[in-house]
Amino acid sequence: MVQVASRSSAVIYGLDDRPPFVRAVVLALQHTLTMFGATVAVPLLLGPSMGMDQVQIAVLISSVMLCSGLATFIQVTFGSRLPIIQGVSFSFLAAFFAIIAYGQDPAHPLGPAEIMQYIAGSIIVGAVLEIVVGFTGLVGGLRRVLSPVVVGPVIMLIGLALFKHGAPKAGTHWPTSGLTILLVIVFSLVLARRMRFFRIFPILSAIVIVCGLCAVLSFTGVIEAGHPAFVSLEPLHSSDWVRANPADVVFPWGVPRFRLGFVVAVLAGYLASIIESFGDYHACSYMAGAGDPTAKQVSRGIGCEGVGCLLTGLLGGFSSTSYSENVGLIGLTKVASRYVVQIAAVLLIVLGIFGKFGALAAAIPGPVVGGLYCALFGLISAVGIQQLAKADLSSDRNLFIAGFSLFMGLSVPAYFDGSAAAVYPPGVGPLLETLPPMLADLLKAIGETGMAVAAIIGIVLDNLIPGTPTERGLTVPGGSMTA
Repeated sequence: MVQVASRSSAVIYGLDDRPPFVRAVVLALQHTLTMFGATVAVPLLLGPSMGMDQVQIAVLISSVMLCSGLATFIQVTFGSRLPIIQGVSFSFLAAFFAIIAYGQDPAHPLGPAEIMQYIAGSIIVGAVLEIVVGFTGLVGGLRRVLSPVVVGPVIMLIGLALFKHGAPKAGTHWPTSGLTILLVIVFSLVLARRMRFFRIFPILSAIVIVCGLCAVLSFTGVIEAGHPAFVSLEPLHSSDWVRANPADVVFPWGVPRFRLGFVVAVLAGYLASIIESFGDYHACSYMAGAGDPTAKQVSRGIGCEGVGCLLTGLLGGFSSTSYSENVGLIGLTKVASRYVVQIAAVLLIVLGIFGKFGALAAAIPGPVVGGLYCALFGLISAVGIQQLAKADLSSDRNLFIAGFSLFMGLSVPAYFDGSAAAVYPPGVGPLLETLPPMLADLLKAIGETGMAVAAIIGIVLDNLIPGTPTERGLTVPGGSMTA
């Protein structure tokens, strides 16, 4: 009885509670708005890099929203059954950029739709493997192999690998991107301490204010067409209200294509995503007052994440994972109802079906997006530092393994740099030429992907060099597993 009273005072709506419908819709909308900024940021980054026009970017955003909604509903209803929003994962960005770079090589140029076909193929293969890892219960075994000493540097490299897309994109118009960065800092780190609104919507608030200012300056003629900060609503007028044609929803970019090297690069993203979700399940379950999730819950959750990613490969989106931002929202609002998150999933599906919504989001100016990258991508690396801190950082063993894998994750891809044009660095070309093409592609993909390099080096060293579970960060002093 004491435990029940304590739980009810900490959680307003528990996992099985169903708030009144209108209130539940408002709470669900809050979840949708919380994940909106990060979810839209990925297609706004990758779309222009592929050479997409605003109409294609609008389709991409709509596809991403639809996929996120379906993945969320599957996760909450059949997977971990925790109130976790699924959204586009930043863990895959480095791999997707590698695919884009291949498509922009003059030796074999690919259009945006063809690049998306290779991305879809890689997502589908990785999703099948994630389904197997989840539903067969292998996640527990992976967790013992993948300690924070390994996971920390891998996640750090996810953020560090994106440095080329921060200041260069923001620098297209520094006043606009600088204002975006300033507002994100003020809203998230200053006003969030005083006002709950900015604690929940710091990114969205910054986007709305800066885009609103750019729109006013564009419509009054102060900013002219062609300026980086110009807001054009032309895609909004040319897009359909509803994506009713099945051909526009299923395989919107064409039939998926498969290439071994791309699959390997994407698998490194799946590895980071699984570990991230493992921690999110524990955090979400605690905040919902349910204690540790069971092994079966975790396995179902990872398996259903794979099902969600499989759907994204079919529907033209990007790989999804659990969203830590929305887990934090549960802690702020004390609302842990899965019914609320199921409604949020339906809202995301509706947004994905309405083409006008994607077109409106595609109108966000490039410098605004660049400012968001500068503000957000560093946080990804910081999460990696947070993971590494779970291990004993006074251990010379851990410091060497983490430092060496992080450095090689940056240095080995630099060594392979230039190989996109089949001009390999000294010693690599002759080696790859003597190998079967499939194996050569595999080694090349690993060498060019910092996350894969760091993961392989970290796993080998961390599991061969002696170290106690507590030293490695697998258990806290006392013997229990860390999340």
